[in-house]
Amino acid sequence: MNILHMKYAVEVARAGSINRASETLLVAQPNISRAIKELESDLGITLFDRTARGMLLTPKGEEFLRYARQILRQIDEVENLYKNKVAPKRRFSISVPRASYISDAFARFSRRIGPEPSEIFYNETNTSQAISNILMADYRLGIIRYPRQHDKYFKSLLREKGLSCELITEFRPQLLMHRDCPLNQKGEIFFKDLEPHIEVAHSDAYVPPAIPLSAVRKEEPPDNISRRIFVFERAGQFELLCANPETFMWVSPVPQTQLERYGLVQRTCRDDQRIYRDLLIYRADYEMTPWDNTFLEELRQAQKTHIPPPANVNES
Repeated sequence: MNILHMKYAVEVARAGSINRASETLLVAQPNISRAIKELESDLGITLFDRTARGMLLTPKGEEFLRYARQILRQIDEVENLYKNKVAPKRRFSISVPRASYISDAFARFSRRIGPEPSEIFYNETNTSQAISNILMADYRLGIIRYPRQHDKYFKSLLREKGLSCELITEFRPQLLMHRDCPLNQKGEIFFKDLEPHIEVAHSDAYVPPAIPLSAVRKEEPPDNISRRIFVFERAGQFELLCANPETFMWVSPVPQTQLERYGLVQRTCRDDQRIYRDLLIYRADYEMTPWDNTFLEELRQAQKTHIPPPANVNES
């Protein structure tokens, strides 16, 4: 097997097309196309489906790319160690939902990095991308979030992808708002009370393809909100909530220190019966590093400190 061909396959998978990979690698398209075909012939599998949308990995291709990325990374580490006399960098990578208790754990983890050369990747994204990052982008850990009633679907999906999982926490969604928001003046908050206000929402929510959209909508709060602001990153949501008391957002529980820092409060909605689960995911053959365990130690401490157990909600 040609290592160069392996590098080409990794770049084609990342770029999604031979044309874009050619521009990045500065290699002629016919050469890359021929290399991919030779690699597929050597392995006896089809790595990519050639479609009008570009080069899409087959299931076998996804499996091969997982190993290929590990091999190429190890080759780089060996070359740096022996050719350039550079000590290998410690590496930590994780994809997570946009959750304040997780960011709090990560901030505390950062204090324990030490002076050694390090590479750390912290990616806030949705469930689909977190899974994809482990399968295709060489992320080592991920945390996914989904409603508890979809537990069977996601556990089956993870097994199918060769991923293991551990429950981190489950929680009841909170309403996050500025302390001067009119909603905060109410003794109890109901769905109908949200209607006059502006909802801040993340714009890349993930709906599993095997679950009908009608079922998902049925499980969500009633769609009586006529004004929404969609954001992609978590910092922007805090700025919006601080600047505009008309706004609110559904979130996982937020640490008290962050609430005080931004002048926010979190309240429960009396009508809301949802429970969400956060699961740690990783490849089934993956062995945790000391750094992984350090982060998980901080994560579990943050979970205990900031996430109260969901109460008065029946198991679904």
